[in-house]
Amino acid sequence: MHTLLNLRGSIPEFVLVTDGKYHDSNVLDVIVPQLGAIYMMDKANVDFAALHRIQMEDAYFIIRAKSPLKYEVKEQNFNIDQSTGLRTDMTIVLTVAKSKKLYPDKLRLVEYYDTDKDLNLVFFSNNFEVSALEIARLYKNRWQIEVFFKWIKQNLVIKKLWGHSQNAFKIHIWTAFVPI
Repeated sequence: MHTLLNLRGSIPEFVLVTDGKYHDSNVLDVIVPQLGAIYMMDKANVDFAALHRIQMEDAYFIIRAKSPLKYEVKEQNFNIDQSTGLRTDMTIVLTVAKSKKLYPDKLRLVEYYDTDKDLNLVFFSNNFEVSALEIARLYKNRWQIEVFFKWIKQNLVIKKLWGHSQNAFKIHIWTAFVPI
């Protein structure tokens, strides 16, 4: 199940039920980006063509970077407070020919150290309007998606399917969301 969750209300705006072979990044081809929206995704969704489409629709994304991400630094912000967890704030362009062709615009790369989890996180985004710390804080809200899926597993009682067709499965899932 692939979900677009509006973090303002924790209600799914979009649900796509697929089989396990459907790659997460393919969902980006189905979603129509909304003007000014910010899409936060894990690194399984790195698809530079789809991300460029989000950019062209004047929407934003924040995504965990896959390693190794090959890039050229165009600009670097050296005025960062490392006590906040920030480590890097750079403007980059992709250097691998295929990636650069699919996403020819500049990206922002933000590196953040999470002291609670002892984890170094690297994000890239097309949002140059907010601070680097805000990029990291916005991405932290993506955890609400994980909380939502945990809630589904714990609260949506699906003991027996009413049917086995794709449509029957979708109806069953959607009706499980409706409170009694």
